[in-house]
Amino acid sequence: MIPPARHDGYAHPPETIRLGDLVVQRLGYGAMRLPGKDVWGEPADPEGARKLLRRAVELGINFIDTAWYYGPFVSNRLIAEALHPYPKHLVIATKLGGKRLPNKGWAPAARPEELRQGAEDDLRTLRLERLDVVHLRYMPGSRVPLMESFDALLAMQAEGKIRHLALSNVNAREVEQVLQRAPIVAVQNMFNVSGGGGMLAKATHAEVESPEAVLELCAARGIAYLPFFPLAVGNVGQQKPVLTTIAQEHGASPSQIALAWLLARSPVMLPIPGTSSVAHLEENWDARRITLSPEETAAIAKA
Repeated sequence: MIPPARHDGYAHPPETIRLGDLVVQRLGYGAMRLPGKDVWGEPADPEGARKLLRRAVELGINFIDTAWYYGPFVSNRLIAEALHPYPKHLVIATKLGGKRLPNKGWAPAARPEELRQGAEDDLRTLRLERLDVVHLRYMPGSRVPLMESFDALLAMQAEGKIRHLALSNVNAREVEQVLQRAPIVAVQNMFNVSGGGGMLAKATHAEVESPEAVLELCAARGIAYLPFFPLAVGNVGQQKPVLTTIAQEHGASPSQIALAWLLARSPVMLPIPGTSSVAHLEENWDARRITLSPEETAAIAKA
């Protein structure tokens, strides 16, 4: 059993985070696991996927992260089938800048015309008139300048197709560059207890910087930081045995401790763990109620 929470029911206040004029719970759901194997095609149990999405909303999760190229189109369609018409306070974030190849690979799609088509596909498959939050994702191998892609999203925002802009897979210098042009509400980079933080390898960058630089910048600017792969694809317990030890002390799972550590790491952290299991969804949600001591958080960071 999860031990009683402190701080008025939450281990890591604040319990919510602001994305521009939107307010969401500080733990969301990443929809990458909704499609079939390799994020391709239909899931083995489509109705189970829809039930999971409905259960997420029942629990109080009001932030879902998706992309048209999950499937492709499968994740968005399942979300619309399960939840449309959407609850008033549900925020759906999407990502543009990538696409899928016939061999199930991933490739950049950052040209202005590709970004516009991707936004139209998101609007159509999610049954929306405006996208709440759109991340411009920098894909490895992209040859389109970041600001050229960002300006394309700015144009769609001016047209009313996008409410808020965000970035993904970027370094601190790129965040600063974009902020000189327009505000953003979030950055989505890899970050987890196993050391899987920072940027993915990018062909146009010689350096790979620590994820801390981007997190510190986000914290200073009041920008939400969404760590993707927050559970290191489910292997955190194997990669950091200290999580298992601490989990036993709390009557929790290693994955819950990994999420609690992220929530404790910064008040701008907004983890978006994905799963295709309702049981794991509920387990992840309960991680908000775990309070880690300073000694425990330090031990996890150092291990």
